[in-house]
Order: sequence, then structure tokens, then C-alpha cells
Amino acid sequence: MPADPRLQRQDAALALAIGVGALISAALGTVAGIYREQQAPLWYAVVYALVLAVALAFRRRYPSTVAVVTAAAFFAAGTLHVPEMFIGTIAMFAGFYTVGALSPDRRRAAWVRIGIVIGMFVWLLTATFIEATHPSDSTLSQAGTFSPFVAYALLNILINAVYFAGAYYFGQRAYAGAQQRRALQERTAELERERERTAAQAVALERVRIARELHDVVAHHVSLMGVQAGAARAIMAKDPDAAARTLTQVEASARSAIGELRQLLVTLRSSDADIAGNTLGLAALSTLADESTAAGVHTTLAVIGTPRAVPDTVQVSLHRIAQEALTNARRHGGPEVTADVRLRYETDAVELEIANTGRRVTRVGRGLGLVGMRERAAAAGGRIEARPRETGGFLVRVTIPVEGDTGA
Repeated sequence: MPADPRLQRQDAALALAIGVGALISAALGTVAGIYREQQAPLWYAVVYALVLAVALAFRRRYPSTVAVVTAAAFFAAGTLHVPEMFIGTIAMFAGFYTVGALSPDRRRAAWVRIGIVIGMFVWLLTATFIEATHPSDSTLSQAGTFSPFVAYALLNILINAVYFAGAYYFGQRAYAGAQQRRALQERTAELERERERTAAQAVALERVRIARELHDVVAHHVSLMGVQAGAARAIMAKDPDAAARTLTQVEASARSAIGELRQLLVTLRSSDADIAGNTLGLAALSTLADESTAAGVHTTLAVIGTPRAVPDTVQVSLHRIAQEALTNARRHGGPEVTADVRLRYETDAVELEIANTGRRVTRVGRGLGLVGMRERAAAAGGRIEARPRETGGFLVRVTIPVEGDTGA
């Protein structure tokens, strides 16, 4: 964990407690006469306490160095008979634990702790051997197969083994816990970024969908009304009755456009509404063909195969593609353009083909209409072909897979 000010204050408090505790423990040990005539001067204990306190104050910044310094200070205090036996043990535990819990170099952390453990047991065995070969009146009895001295030596070894094993275990667990928390934080941050990215994509897709729907509704009906209004103007002087009928068609187209726009707005305000309502489907292709014929593009409709159930979303997409293709034919085909709409029901798919005559197309543009048709086909899981015809005009063919074979 990074050494933020709060953790640095905690380390300073720990260092102060260790320093003061070591001084108090050394003073009490001096009074108790732990080492008797071999006891070191009290100022040794002051230096010892200062070394422990300063080292632990920097344990997060230099964990390996602090572990080595606290262990070396403990060895030196024991060798020089500094009358302090308890606080140094706590300080060495803290240093040993810190290496395992905070050191980023795990190989180095392992070797530092192994070295300290080996040094401690070598020191312990050496001290035990010296005491066993140079007995004094104050030592435990060595008589018997399992003497009190041997029992005391084994007890020291067991206590140290448990001590270092515990420090090693808790250090490893702390490091693993910190890694898990860091991974969880990174995962949480990544999920938050993914949520924001998904929300932005959803907004963008919704904007594209709204733009596509508005384009299909407005472009089709406005183009149709423009052609019809132009025809009415051209024949108004010669045939007022025909002009009136044409203007009636303009009015009908306007009402239809308003109705579809209103339905689109209702769809956008409702969470469970269909994409474009239920009126735009394959059954409405005949009406679409009649409107195109009335607008000056003679359009025929042929249904090939046995009609079958098609999802509403697929029907809406096919209807809009046919609408856009006929609008493009009316706008770009030229005079006397004709169109042929074919709806094919295949075994596992439905295919819609719109072919129109007219001018030869030398370059396919990148207008919003073609983009919208491709997006609709892709959204329905189908494929689309939009290309100029060699004899003039344009061809749009879209195929969308449909599961099941239930008849419509």
C-alpha cells in the first residue's frame, strides 16, 4: 500500500511505542538483574531502543532493510546482554511481518526472511552449545537422558519456530489480501469505465436509430409529396380535376407522415413499444407499391413462396428498406422509371428484392439512405446487396434468416 500520511502517522506511533516500551523494559530488566554481573550498561539499551524506533518508523518505505536492522539489533542485544527481552521480540516480529506484507520484490522478501530465520537458529544453537559446554552453577541440570537443559533448549527452538512461522504466514496473508483488494479496485474501476462506455454506446445507438427512423419517414413522404405537388402544378391549368386528385394524394401523404411521426414519438417515449409500431410490415408492401405508382414510378409487387410467420422487427426493417429503395428510385431514376418489388419466402430466410430501371449509375454514393438500409439489415442479422444494374437503374436485395416453418 502507498505510504499515505495516515499510514505514516500510524508507523510513527508504532515507532514511539516501541522506543518507549524498550526503554521501560530495559529499566525494569536492569532492576531485576536479568543478566546479573554480565549485564550491559543501560545506555546500550537506550541505543537499542532508538535503533528499533527509527527502523520501524521507515518500515513501509524500506521493508527489507528494516527487517534486517531489527533482527541484527535483536541479535546484538542478546549477545551483549542488554536487559531487554520482550519489546525487541515485538519489533523484530513487526519488521519480519512487514517484509512479507509490503515488499514488492517477492523473491527478495523471501530470501530476506529465510536469511533472518537461518541466522536466528544458528545463533540460538550456538548459544545453546556454548551453554552446554561451559556449564555453571546457574544453568539447568544436564543429568539424565532427557534433562531439564535439553527440555529448555527444545522449548526455545519450538517457540522460535512458531514465532517465525506465524510472522511469515501473517505477512503472506496480508500481501495476498492487499493484492486481492487492488485487483478488486481495478476490476471495479474497469467495470465503471465499461458501464460508462456501454451507456455512451447505447446513447449513440439510440441516436442512430432515431436518425434512421426520421430519415425514412421524412424522406419518403416529403419526396412523395414533392413529386405529387409538382404533378398537380403541371396539370392544374389543363385538368383541374386531376390536379385536385393529386393534391388529395399530397394531403393523404402529409397525414400519413404525421401519423408515422406521431407513432415514432410514442415509441420513443414508451419502453415496451415496438420499434416503429405494428402498421409497418410485409402486408403493407402493397400499399407502398401503390403509393410509389401514384407518385410516377410504376411499381409491381410479387410474393414468391408460401407466406410464413416473420418477426415484427424483421417486417419493419424490410418495409423500411423497400420504402427507402423506392424513394431513391423516384429521386434518381429519371423519367419513366419503373420498379419491381419481389418478396421471397425461403426455407430458413425471407428475401426482399427491389430492382428499378432508369439512369445508369456510375458511382454509388454514401448517403444516409444506403447507410440506414445496411444498418437495418445488420440489426436483423441479415445481409444486403446494393449495387447499380448493368442495364441501368439500381438493385437492392436483402436476405434475413428466419427460424421455424409455421405458415402465416
